[in-house]
Amino acid sequence: MGHLMCAGCFTHLLADGRLRDQNATCPNCRTEISKNNSSRNLAVEKAVSELPAECQYCSKEFPNKSIDYHESTECEDRPTDCKYARIGCQWRGPIHEVPTHEGNCAHPRKSGADVMVALQAHDVKAAEDKKLFLTLIDLLSYEKIIFNDLQLKPYRTDEYVHRLYYETSRFSAFNHQWVVKAIINKSQRDPHESCERDITYQLILKSKTTSPLPMHFFVLRGPFSDIKVDTQIYKHDFADTETESPFKLLPLPDTAECNRLLAAKAINFR
Repeated sequence: MGHLMCAGCFTHLLADGRLRDQNATCPNCRTEISKNNSSRNLAVEKAVSELPAECQYCSKEFPNKSIDYHESTECEDRPTDCKYARIGCQWRGPIHEVPTHEGNCAHPRKSGADVMVALQAHDVKAAEDKKLFLTLIDLLSYEKIIFNDLQLKPYRTDEYVHRLYYETSRFSAFNHQWVVKAIINKSQRDPHESCERDITYQLILKSKTTSPLPMHFFVLRGPFSDIKVDTQIYKHDFADTETESPFKLLPLPDTAECNRLLAAKAINFR
């Protein structure tokens, strides 16, 4: 027999244990827990999927297994934007009120000058997306492109308060040796006390260079990983006196994904 907990709480406990440099323990009986001595309870999962859950929008009850579909597709009270949001309308309300609102929305009747002001924000976002796309296309035209499938492993600093960091083994790229280093919440003193967590990483040149090395680098999900990460390209000019890039944000979707990575024995990526 054992105690039950949801997957989110389980990974959060494992992540807390990693951050504290302690073994994770069950909050009920304080027994040490890990992925090796825990298992999914399929019978309970099936039973839970049939339990009623309340829709966050209409407050009606539906089976747990279908609540996500109801809230995203069927619920008449689910929030949505006006179709004129692109030209500045900030209305957001229940989907069943959309026809009435859009019939009375003032934005279609605004002047061209007003519409152009509203479109500027969309143009900025579109320009950012286009820049990312063009940068990727430009990188594909380079004489040399290298990717490595890497693994970040957890370590502790030698300070009085041992801080958690991650580091890869050395790897070769462009005739030089490199490592990737990552920290949690910018090396916050007690990251386990924070509900919001993020990972930042840097690229470190480990071999000597006699000439500047301008580098573009970014993290992707590789064939041996299931990391959920957005594409964000960074650039740094390496030199003999400039061997470490600044720490850059690993663009994860949320804290839950960060906890999931921290709960694992290592972080695999490309």
